[in-house]
Amino acid sequence: MPIFGKTCNFVVKFLIMNIIAVIPARYGSTRFPGKPLALLGDVPIIERVYKNAAQCVEQVWVATDDERIAEAVSSFGGRVVMTAETHRSGTDRVAEAAAEIGLNCDFDVVINVQGDEPFVQNEQLVALTECFADPETQIATLIKPITVPADIFNANRPKVVIDRYGYALMFSRSPLPYVRGKAQHEWHEAHQFFCHLGMYAYRADVLQEITRLTPSSLETAESLEQLRWLENGYRIKTAITTFDSIGIDTPEDLEAANKLLTR
Repeated sequence: MPIFGKTCNFVVKFLIMNIIAVIPARYGSTRFPGKPLALLGDVPIIERVYKNAAQCVEQVWVATDDERIAEAVSSFGGRVVMTAETHRSGTDRVAEAAAEIGLNCDFDVVINVQGDEPFVQNEQLVALTECFADPETQIATLIKPITVPADIFNANRPKVVIDRYGYALMFSRSPLPYVRGKAQHEWHEAHQFFCHLGMYAYRADVLQEITRLTPSSLETAESLEQLRWLENGYRIKTAITTFDSIGIDTPEDLEAANKLLTR
């Protein structure tokens, strides 16, 4: 079975493994109920996410707890797995789906493609999967250089610091690191800050392990689930992307995305 779709023109050197992508999608969003089925242009959001991911990854699945979403995915020829309604995070939903898929399919790496990011880029998926050329990689995620100085102080743009090998040292909603001896308006010139984009890939066994962990103190303080993994000794490899994450969390975000699509 091919690892990647035919339209993704690249070669991942020394990387011989089977990769799947799973898109967690639930209907009951507090801020935007029914979001996966909302139309972006004339196409449901979930269909745009699925087809963008399928340009790069040969086998894509939607993991959902709602029959309406399942029917929509099936209607455009997509693969779907029904999951429990009780999951607290997309990672937990992806883990259940991966366990079910694994009963009939062998794979080494699972990419968690956010169901509310219809503009996911091939280059982002490639960057994630290339992280696994390093045999030490357990989890991979994307980071982006911060180019807007205000984002350094934006709590909704989590920051990350990395070591010289590209592994994450810490994530925080606070400015990270603190630039001593400089006024805050000079920080973006004194240091290269990175923000975290919430797209992950995991080795299949690691995905099942991390979902069995209990919430950690740092995770509770920052409301960032990846801190649970770091606190429990898992290593997170980062890949740098220049493409920003364009998520749709509210009807207003959808309106802005439709304007972007028109342009």
